Amino acid sequence: MGPPGCRLWPQAPGEEQLQPPPPRLRPAPLLLPPPCLEPAAPKGRCPPPPPSRPSADPLHLANPRHATASRGGWGGHLQPRWGGSRARTPPPPQCVPQGTGLWGGDRAQILSTPPCNLGGGHNVGSLGSAPGAQGLTLGGGGNPRSPQVPPCPPPPPTMWPYVLLAVLAWALGWLVRDRRRLPCVQDKHVFITGCDSGFGNLLARRLARRGYRVLAACLTPRGAEGLQRGCAGHLRTTLLDVTRSDSVRRAAEWVREEVGEKGLFGLVNNAGVANPIGPTEWMRIEDYRQVMAVNAFGAIEVTLALLPLLKRARGRVVNTSSVLGRLSANGGGYCLSKYCIEAFSDSLRRDMRHFGVKVSIVEPGFFRTAVTDLGGIEAALRRLWERLAPETRLSYGEDFFHKYLKVQRLIMNVICDTDLGKVTACMEHALGARHPRTRYSAGWDAKLLWLPASYLPACLVDLALALILPKPAHCQR
Repeated sequence: MGPPGCRLWPQAPGEEQLQPPPPRLRPAPLLLPPPCLEPAAPKGRCPPPPPSRPSADPLHLANPRHATASRGGWGGHLQPRWGGSRARTPPPPQCVPQGTGLWGGDRAQILSTPPCNLGGGHNVGSLGSAPGAQGLTLGGGGNPRSPQVPPCPPPPPTMWPYVLLAVLAWALGWLVRDRRRLPCVQDKHVFITGCDSGFGNLLARRLARRGYRVLAACLTPRGAEGLQRGCAGHLRTTLLDVTRSDSVRRAAEWVREEVGEKGLFGLVNNAGVANPIGPTEWMRIEDYRQVMAVNAFGAIEVTLALLPLLKRARGRVVNTSSVLGRLSANGGGYCLSKYCIEAFSDSLRRDMRHFGVKVSIVEPGFFRTAVTDLGGIEAALRRLWERLAPETRLSYGEDFFHKYLKVQRLIMNVICDTDLGKVTACMEHALGARHPRTRYSAGWDAKLLWLPASYLPACLVDLALALILPKPAHCQR
């Protein structure tokens, strides 16, 4: 018997010799190919796996049952385990990006690496460069099971650059289209109402200088004489009261004689009044009828009377509305009449497009004209206050009238513009452009204040006006 750990090998009959056990073979170290420098994963693809240190023992790669994860999880290196319990297999990845390993890091960075000889009889096969390759050959050409991992889906195409290019192309096309003008306007007749002063007076003078054949309608003989005397070019005047049907018929016959068979190219409904304006409770039905008869019904009657001549020439209709046709800021018939003009113009435009007649709306802000004259506004408001019943005046308080006048003066002095050319330029464009716009906003307050406010929720507009206007003495809120 020999010492423990030794074995007796018989050499001859009756003779024993102590021999050491054969040396235990250690596997050759696994030599992995150098890791490839892979680019960062593109947007929408799986991120690259975390790097890990390669194991020095290749047997755990050749036989997955002899491998287990370290405490750091599967992201760390694998430790050989010669025990009896079976090691956990790592969870399969959700997708495999092109050019990255199946298990990440040291475990299989060979998706696109050719086979190589690791020495000692251990070979590492290649998974292949194709995205669908799934095999891994380790140790003598063995092929352990590998999960069937689908490739990452391609990222969705980014649409923002195309949307931006489409918006820029549309804006550029709109600008080019908006600047196109009619080649000749020398023989085109335009009929304008309300030419005694304000926008109508200035528009008649400017169109006559540009070569249009202007037919100007004034309410008073004094206004017609003043316009005819101080204007150069082809300009004819007539008297017109849009609230009287017989006056409208006479004006339509006069226009028909002037234009002949060519028809009427342009109609500008500009006549209008504003007073009285103020709190709704101070109004009477006659106040509404007076304003609606001029601003709404007068414009409608003139348009209907001249519509056959406009269809003959495939002409234009330009209706003068207001920013208060989008947002009602005070009581009285003015805001109602402008809302009416907006609706009438929309329906007329849709009906006449089949006959080549174009309809545009001009929405001026606050400008210094006879409509916004502070003297006339305050005089009309004072008449309303004095005719109120004693009980109604008591509910508002004696100071309410003076506070209302003060706020009105402040608003008119701050936002009223004196350059009437901003409005007439919109009217000229609606008459002379190849493609006139549907709506024109004239004035800085129209673009920056009233037009944006018209798209706000009604509760916000109500709150803003409540903070600006004075409150009655016996307010219930």
